[in-house]
Amino acid sequence: MQNIIGKTVRGVIDRPIGSRHPKYKDVIYPINYGYVEGIFAEDGEEQDVYVLGTDQPLAAFEGTVIAVYHRLDDVEDKWIVSLDGTDYPDEEILALIRFQEQYFKGKLIR
Repeated sequence: MQNIIGKTVRGVIDRPIGSRHPKYKDVIYPINYGYVEGIFAEDGEEQDVYVLGTDQPLAAFEGTVIAVYHRLDDVEDKWIVSLDGTDYPDEEILALIRFQEQYFKGKLIR
């Protein structure tokens, strides 16, 4: 998991800023959320990412993995990607992903 931090990744945004969660319609994405094509996570799906560094909806991304949110009560980890390499403080990352991660126990790994 820590081996990915600092690596450049690219992928698809399937839930851009302002979109609704497909199952929980009251959850609206305040940041871009997507996946890295061709890299599969523990849940058998392509690796999920939160993408930081813009307030505009995206269709695709390329950026640097700056952290991993490790869910303690789920099999999924979420990669935190910065579009321009900015290293956001832990508190800011946790605040930005809280809309979804509030339902899970986890920790931010650097």
